[in-house]
Amino acid sequence: MLIAVAMFSIMDTSMKVLSSHYPAMQVTAMRALSSLPLLCAYLAYRGAFRRVLKIRWPLHLLRGAVGIVMLTTFAYGLKTLSMAEAYSIFFIAPTLITALSVFILKERVDAAQWCAIAVGLVGVLVVLRPDGSGFLTMGGLAILAAAACYAVSAIASRVLSRTDANESIMFSLLVLMAGGGLALSYQGWVAVRQQDLLVLLALAVSGFLGQLAMTVAFSKGKASTVAPFEYSALAWGVAIDWLLWQVLPDGYTLLGAAIIIASGIYLVRRETVHAEAEHP
Repeated sequence: MLIAVAMFSIMDTSMKVLSSHYPAMQVTAMRALSSLPLLCAYLAYRGAFRRVLKIRWPLHLLRGAVGIVMLTTFAYGLKTLSMAEAYSIFFIAPTLITALSVFILKERVDAAQWCAIAVGLVGVLVVLRPDGSGFLTMGGLAILAAAACYAVSAIASRVLSRTDANESIMFSLLVLMAGGGLALSYQGWVAVRQQDLLVLLALAVSGFLGQLAMTVAFSKGKASTVAPFEYSALAWGVAIDWLLWQVLPDGYTLLGAAIIIASGIYLVRRETVHAEAEHP
């Protein structure tokens, strides 16, 4: 998971660099298109192409549409926010997943978990500036929308994992995001500059390796053990902000991130305890 987070931090940095010159929807298309050849090579190596299209199409189409919105809003938010600020807001995603699981998967959530969800949302408000200086900015709302889309995608992935192979879930998402992103950005497509080719290469490799490492992490370890390491992204965000843009997070960002992370870790561990009690 630590390797996955490091790779995704490089991917997000590449997206932030690209978003300063290209439209957000085009960045989404480039993200998917750049990693698709690597995924295809991996599937060919695994001999997995035989089953990649044996899928439940409606849910995959939903994940594709949600994935396009997620990456586009995230790229848009990165235009105006630092990496640390973006990550701090995006950390609300596990909390949203727990809340959505009640309504979509009919899972049981007790009063303590609802309190943790509320605490996590308070943390988001802290990051979004309770003094009004940055409250409800378009960048902050875009990242919040991306986190909500991620939560919906994660719930859909849980349902799909009961019947569809991991390779199918990864392949369909990338193909749908590539095709949809390309179609939606075609009219306003900006020619790719030669100096951005290395950034695109970093985007492709880091995105592919990050997804692969995360899949291995969750297949080898318990969610309660693995998931909290996702929050190491904040350290990467702070370091990258300082090295590339000489920016450090302020007190509100760090306080809000701490609240959200504490809430998220509690929910992950609580969910695992409940699962073990129901299935000893």
